[in-house]
Amino acid sequence: MTTELARRDFSGLLMAAVAAVLFSFKAILAKLMYRYGADAVVVMSLRMLLAGPFFIALAAWFAWQAKQRKLLVLSTRERWQVLLLGFIGYYLSSILDFAGLQYISTSLERLILFLTPCFVALFGIVFFQRGVSRRQWQGLLISYLGVTAVFVQQLHFSGPHVAWGSLLVLMATLSYAGYMTLSGALVSKLGSLRLVAYAMSVSCALMALHFAMVKPLSALRQPEPVLWLSLLNAVFCTIVPVFLTMEAIRRIGATRSSQLSTLGPVSLLFFGYWLLSEPITALQIFGTAIVLLGIFWVTSPPAVKPEAKPP
Repeated sequence: MTTELARRDFSGLLMAAVAAVLFSFKAILAKLMYRYGADAVVVMSLRMLLAGPFFIALAAWFAWQAKQRKLLVLSTRERWQVLLLGFIGYYLSSILDFAGLQYISTSLERLILFLTPCFVALFGIVFFQRGVSRRQWQGLLISYLGVTAVFVQQLHFSGPHVAWGSLLVLMATLSYAGYMTLSGALVSKLGSLRLVAYAMSVSCALMALHFAMVKPLSALRQPEPVLWLSLLNAVFCTIVPVFLTMEAIRRIGATRSSQLSTLGPVSLLFFGYWLLSEPITALQIFGTAIVLLGIFWVTSPPAVKPEAKPP
């Protein structure tokens, strides 16, 4: 691997890792906002209301560039693909995740989110005939062994709505895995910034429609802490990680980007301890180390044996 390719590979891995941590932090913010009486629809609507103008303005600029023939004009098929990505990505997956968090703990949510890389790999195999190397499967296996250790003390299947909340988060995981899988081909044509702007604009429009159908406008009147937390959610858990994820997919592909998503749920172990007073034990720290070892195994290139010199 040349120095330039190695630098590109490393930057893509770093972007995917940072995006995973920031995306996962939205669960902490959501739990904090729920304490003030906000529900999933309000939390999601405030997130999109604050982040939406940025994406819509950027999408309008790209559309004007395309109209001036400075950029590739989207075909009808590509427009439908953008609509689909906007629906399953940051609208459907997010609303399902936020809804599930109302019924289950962040520890159980994290466990379910760890299935994302497996679903991405499975979708790639089934729909796109993509291969997954033995090293990648080995890394995933190591990571999931670590997951078992991390959450063995935190899984408490109690309460009447745990099954429903778990199902919602599982559907959110499937939806986001589909988004990552389908976006890989389109991002190479349109570029990460343009695709994100279009898809997020669709997501914002869908969330606005959803809110209008189920809530009065007065529901957006929330306590000041909820508004500040929503701003953090919009900027650092939406705008920044969305662009980092799409750029990471462009540089290292959907499968490897999704495998770095395991860092996000692990990071919530420490964020939950710090901000939500959730317990953390030596066994959980050990499991986290195993997960990180699995990620290192997946992302580091295999050693290349030197060629034997001729006698």
